[in-house]
Amino acid sequence: MRIGIIFGGPSREREISFAGGRTVFDNLDKTLFEAVPVFVDSLGNFILLDWHLIYKGTIRDFYPPVDTVPYSAHHLQIYLESLGELEKEELDAIIGKVGKKIQPHKFKEHFDFAFLALHGPYGEDGNIQGLLEWYRIPYSGSGILASAIGIDKIVQKQFMQNNGFASPSYSVIPAEVWARVEDRPAMFEQLTYELGLPLVLKAPHQGSSIGVSVLKDPDFEEFETAVNKSFFTKNISKDAWQELDNAGKVNLVKQLTDIREGIGLPVIADDETEIYHPEELLKHLQSVFTLTGTEFVSLTNVETEPAVLVESFIRGKEFSCIVVQDADGKAVALPPTEIVKGNDVFDYRSKYLPGLSRKITPIDLPEEQIQKIRQECVRLFEAFGFNVYARLDGFFSENGTIFLNDPNTTSGMLPSSFFFHQAAEIGLNPSQFLTYIIRTSLAERIKSGKNVLALTQMLETLDRAIAGNRMAVQDKMKVGVIMGGYSSERHISVESGRNIYEKLASSAKYQPIPIFLTGSSEQYKLYEIPVNIMLKDNADDIKEKIEFYENGGHAHPVLDKIRQEAISITATFAGNVLQEPQQISFSQLANMLDAVFIALHGRPGEDGALQAKLEEFGIPYNGSGIASSQITINKYDTNEILRKHGMHVAQHALVSKADWQKNATDFYEKVEVNFSYPFIAKPSDDGCSSAVKKIKNREELEAFTNLIFREGDDLIPEHARTLALNYKEEFPNKQVYLIENLISAEGAKHFLEVTGGLLTKFLPDGKVAYEIFEASEALAVGEVLSLEEKFLAGEGQNITPARYDSDPERRQEISDKVKADLLKVAQILNIEGYARIDAFVRVLENDEVETIIIEVNSLPGMTPATCIFHQTAINGYKPYDFIDKILTYGMERNHKKAQVH
Repeated sequence: MRIGIIFGGPSREREISFAGGRTVFDNLDKTLFEAVPVFVDSLGNFILLDWHLIYKGTIRDFYPPVDTVPYSAHHLQIYLESLGELEKEELDAIIGKVGKKIQPHKFKEHFDFAFLALHGPYGEDGNIQGLLEWYRIPYSGSGILASAIGIDKIVQKQFMQNNGFASPSYSVIPAEVWARVEDRPAMFEQLTYELGLPLVLKAPHQGSSIGVSVLKDPDFEEFETAVNKSFFTKNISKDAWQELDNAGKVNLVKQLTDIREGIGLPVIADDETEIYHPEELLKHLQSVFTLTGTEFVSLTNVETEPAVLVESFIRGKEFSCIVVQDADGKAVALPPTEIVKGNDVFDYRSKYLPGLSRKITPIDLPEEQIQKIRQECVRLFEAFGFNVYARLDGFFSENGTIFLNDPNTTSGMLPSSFFFHQAAEIGLNPSQFLTYIIRTSLAERIKSGKNVLALTQMLETLDRAIAGNRMAVQDKMKVGVIMGGYSSERHISVESGRNIYEKLASSAKYQPIPIFLTGSSEQYKLYEIPVNIMLKDNADDIKEKIEFYENGGHAHPVLDKIRQEAISITATFAGNVLQEPQQISFSQLANMLDAVFIALHGRPGEDGALQAKLEEFGIPYNGSGIASSQITINKYDTNEILRKHGMHVAQHALVSKADWQKNATDFYEKVEVNFSYPFIAKPSDDGCSSAVKKIKNREELEAFTNLIFREGDDLIPEHARTLALNYKEEFPNKQVYLIENLISAEGAKHFLEVTGGLLTKFLPDGKVAYEIFEASEALAVGEVLSLEEKFLAGEGQNITPARYDSDPERRQEISDKVKADLLKVAQILNIEGYARIDAFVRVLENDEVETIIIEVNSLPGMTPATCIFHQTAINGYKPYDFIDKILTYGMERNHKKAQVH
């Protein structure tokens, strides 16, 4: 069955939709479905997307294409709408560079079923559902009416009150009322009198916590700012603007034009000027504040809200609950998940970056109260006429009242989302859950009475294929995916491991088994874990759950009941399900698996120790061998070896905790003698941007040193503030750390940071051949490339291939030189399987090219958004194909070693 995955769209949630579409594309069962990516741009055009573009990190990485984007002096990123009003020919030319434009009446030529991964307006409001029904295309999720209700938070309030659901007190501020500036103070007084403080302000048609504020204090100015935020309006004062330096002004424009945190583009200014491009906005603000006597500028997005919803604040436990339908159409609430967050709003960053919030499933309440939450969620699902599945959010208040709010007819579909997290509690992995969604959606569309014969035949065909699929599981190769560990990179390791697991689970060749590693460098502990534990929010949650079962714990009684209620779903789509984690030995691992995929980062994993253990038991594995791994784990040793072989590397030095403890003042002075500020300080054996900092002065050097050499796990607050560490940012404890000269342009006419991947294969004569991919250009917003920019969908920007030169031929010449340098690095270090090499590139005035190597990752991050997948796509490999090649190499290497012995 051809599944058209419809994703992207005009809404502010388009990046999460894009990432969710990629998740669906990768996880659809390849034995049942053919995935067809249908990207919707911000103007509403449907584009049959070239498949390799789905692996870009963000929409802005490929659309509009780089060669159609006007020059930006400040490297400001844009979406299509920032190109302004385009002629049809111009737009068609842009679309033609990324795929093929398709009209809705031609949908049937390309796909049989539409899987909707769109969010917000145009995707969850009944618009796309109505379009698809008109052209007789079955689609996933709820129908037109339920979707229209599900998008509008104000209409939902009225429906919920009419159906007897508890609701916090609320009020509505219509846009035309807010426009009367003189009435605002009285309005604020009235709202605080009626609703109390704190107040919660919401943009009623947005998701992902966009346009949401919590107002705690009786501060009118803060209230005005919060309401404007929900209307996507921003007021800027001349004084505030003139206080900023040039960099600050550029950063303000970046924040303003961010579609999630800011107001986005296009905007209308006070004087009715319509502004499309961020550079245009920067110039407008400069000229207005410089050339006129204007004291304030007001900017409003053209897609503003008609009203703002204001609610009284609910004190209690926040939760989210997925409700699904069983084979008979009966609604079943999956276990509600409690959200433990670091601030008042479960915001965009907390929702989508692992480790920043905790998900506790089921919610930490007595069984009777959990069941009441489930009952209310089912009642709302049925009252609103939802179909197939929905995500219902809510609060269990301090006095025991259940408040439901913001029902979503299309849940976020990132690997860490509630959508997959709760389905795993009844035993469905992501691939199986997507099959369930498609099958159940077909059954629901039949109930509409439209196109019944064709849909019934389609459903019967799918049911036969699903039944046949269950029979074929025994023939698959078993691969243990090892994830977790105990380093500061453990959360990203889990993200990588889950991604590998999911790609293999949807294949016809492999049956993946999730293995969690914990313990210490002296003794590894391995556990086979059920899929529901694998999909816990982060590595610490997984470890905690394992320890719970080890200490005699049992599945929550509510989970047992839900699994019983959902038995018809599980039996059809999952078969037998592992219920509890099981500790296993390396000898057991050897007996149960055909190979291992190590998804660990740093130590353990990349240091050769685990590889030695696997070789001892004859277990094939991915990546480099023992000796090479022992070198590349150590950035200092790696660069020393590369320097001896004539490669360009940074000047560097290792500094030790022992020297610092002996005499801290001498320690700092010695560093300052050998290195000029600013320089880079980082761990010598961690990756994923863990604790990589640009040190600009003595205060920051002292802060970094105190943190990395601290005795306990807790961060020292004053030093964390000095280094501007993010909430929950990992900072490891070490005995030594590495200092490097800051690599800069040094007069080069072009200077950029790149990251390049590679793959190895065996030639017929047994020699190893290297395939070096086109490197990606990494654009950092801050001083160094952050964790979010590397791994969080929609963050940062990676341009693949790297833009070494505007002339295509010259660009390729430079690229070939860089790739030749990366090949040398791989050969010097005897890298095998695959790797990622980070470097800076200087293109000098005489056209010479210098590649300065930063580090080598022998087990690079394999999260869905990582740029190695952008690179492999250029060479024709989808992520599964790439992973298959990596595993095949490991098994062939193991076979060759066995023959020698």
